[in-house]
Amino acid sequence: MKFSYALDATHYHANMQDIGDEIMQKVINERENYDPKGYVRADVVRALNEERLSINGLKALLSEAGSDFIEQMAQVAKAKTRQFFGNSIELFTPLYISNYCDSNCVYCGFSARNKISRLRLKDTQIATELENIAKTGLKDVLILTGESTKKSDLTYIGEACKQASKLFSNVGVEIYPLNSDEYAYLHECGVDYVVVFQETYDTEIYAQKHLGGTKRVFSYRFNAQERALMGGMRSVGFAALLGLANFRKDALATALHAHFIQQKYPHAEITLSVPRLRPTKSDGSVGSDGVSEKELFAVLCAYRIFLPYANITISTRESERFRNGVVGVTASKISAGVSVGVGEHSKNEKKGDGQFIISDCRDVEQIYTDMKTIGLAPVMSNHIYV
Repeated sequence: MKFSYALDATHYHANMQDIGDEIMQKVINERENYDPKGYVRADVVRALNEERLSINGLKALLSEAGSDFIEQMAQVAKAKTRQFFGNSIELFTPLYISNYCDSNCVYCGFSARNKISRLRLKDTQIATELENIAKTGLKDVLILTGESTKKSDLTYIGEACKQASKLFSNVGVEIYPLNSDEYAYLHECGVDYVVVFQETYDTEIYAQKHLGGTKRVFSYRFNAQERALMGGMRSVGFAALLGLANFRKDALATALHAHFIQQKYPHAEITLSVPRLRPTKSDGSVGSDGVSEKELFAVLCAYRIFLPYANITISTRESERFRNGVVGVTASKISAGVSVGVGEHSKNEKKGDGQFIISDCRDVEQIYTDMKTIGLAPVMSNHIYV
């Protein structure tokens, strides 16, 4: 089957807000013109000696030549992490309230094509889930849904966020993209930050991996973080799902996307994530073999050096050993007590299947203890509203 990316890229649906594509074109052009094999050792050394890492320096660190300088990159990255975040590591957890989805993404456990146990939590069930999470001491919760505007409409999500804001000092959402006025509504409901994974910045592969649903509109998804800031959000998160396309090019695009948004909105707080492909219940063969832990660590180091002030999150897609190794060096935020299914923070008779299979199953208490053992100071929230 042949896919036409161009139609999906430019054909906004009637209800989709179009804010232009200036930043998107800059990012895509940089990605397309980047040759990860076009750098040598001297380029990497030069980049590591830059007082403030340039875009060309970032390209050198993410290049194949950069793989020989992991230790040096880690030393610089750790110094930057200490400078901007001290010895702290912030803990949070996701809460999936629905796994219904109208999009058909070939790598995702929630894909509309998959025959899984679907569940949308009722308001009373959401309250119970939130209360159980709050009992662990966490103050930061990220609310997620599948990409279904019918099963997880804006009012439904907003009511969940209102409940969350009563128990948590930091509330985020990772849902389908919205218009700026809709983000403004969620902000009024208590949402502080928005996370959107672009999945891949390779426009052709994006079309091949997203076979149906509104998610096929690449440009609308790309501009979600900017619309969120226009709607009053304090913080926005960026990520590519490393392994869908050339991970070095996607890592560059992710960092530049965040960088250009930061330049346009200096007040915005930036978060970067480095998710790799993980197996799902529907397809156990989908994994992260295309990106090694060494390569992932190099991306983390490059992110920290290029965007020293940004929060960098390390999720339970990665193993306990790897997560323990990168916190404090590059990562400043770590998930704990994670469930990627629906209704798993309480004793619901029915559960909704998870989005993917996690690697690190430690509860909040264990991660809190492990962070202290490593020598870090775990904090439950970096934001307190008075």
